[in-house]
Parts: sequence; structure tokens; C-alpha cells
Amino acid sequence: MNHAVLYVRDSTRHRQFYEDVLDFVTVIDEPGQFAFMRAPRSDNHHDIAFFTIGEQAQQSAAGRETVGLYHLAWEVETLGDLIAMERRLSAAGVMKGASDHGANKSLYCMDPDGLEFEVMWLVPIDRWGEEEHEAIIRPLNLDEEAARFPDMIGASS
Repeated sequence: MNHAVLYVRDSTRHRQFYEDVLDFVTVIDEPGQFAFMRAPRSDNHHDIAFFTIGEQAQQSAAGRETVGLYHLAWEVETLGDLIAMERRLSAAGVMKGASDHGANKSLYCMDPDGLEFEVMWLVPIDRWGEEEHEAIIRPLNLDEEAARFPDMIGASS
């Protein structure tokens, strides 16, 4: 995937959220109309864009009443980055849950319009084992993962 574009109530609010909470960089901003943003350490022109449709927009019913996008996932480089991100997301009050999927460790959150997004760390492929072929949803314990993958902590951003 190269980038995602979302209709939101207020592109300026989303731009600020993605800058403050996720460290995205604004590439193009037309306040009140649209914002194009790049993820940290990305070489892409933009990874996400937001187009304002106004405060009158209803909540998304995708997954409950209509088909639609479930969530977008943003990958961090190290397990240490995921641990640091969990602290930031919790402090921002946007955490919805956390799951251990075997091959990846995931934090689930809500953006300013209540759209779900994921921040995840991908376990190195040589450590997936049989979990590569299993649909795993377990509670995520970051302390246990840090003990299991001490060489994957790296420098947190």
C-alpha cells in the first residue's frame, strides 16, 4: 500500500493529532480543507491524507451497519518503539486495546473522529515459526515481549 485518504470532520484536527501523538510530518496543509502527511522515517511523499467534510458528518457505521474500512495499521521499527508508543497513546487517551497476534504485536486506538487505527511491531520473520499460519488473538503483555525479544528493543523514538 502506498497511502490512505480519509474523509474526516476536520482535517486540521486530524493533522494536529497525527503530529502530536504519532509524530507524522505535514507535507501539504490547506487548513479546513485537506492535509497530507508523512509517517516518521517514511520515504514516501505522503502516507495519509485527510479531507474535511464538516462537523455534521455522522459516525462511521462500517463493520456494524455498512461495509467499509476496519482500520489502518502503522508499523514501528522496534519493540522499544512500540513500548514507547503505548505510553504516548495511553497518555493521549486513545487506546482501545492491545493484541498479541504471534507474528505482530498490536495497539488499537481511535482517532479524533472515532476511526480505528493500529500501531504495530512486526516480529522478524525468522521468529514466526508455526504462528505464521495461525490466526492468533491473545492479550498483549509488552513486559513479557521485552523479556522474550530483548535484542529487538532497540532505541525507542
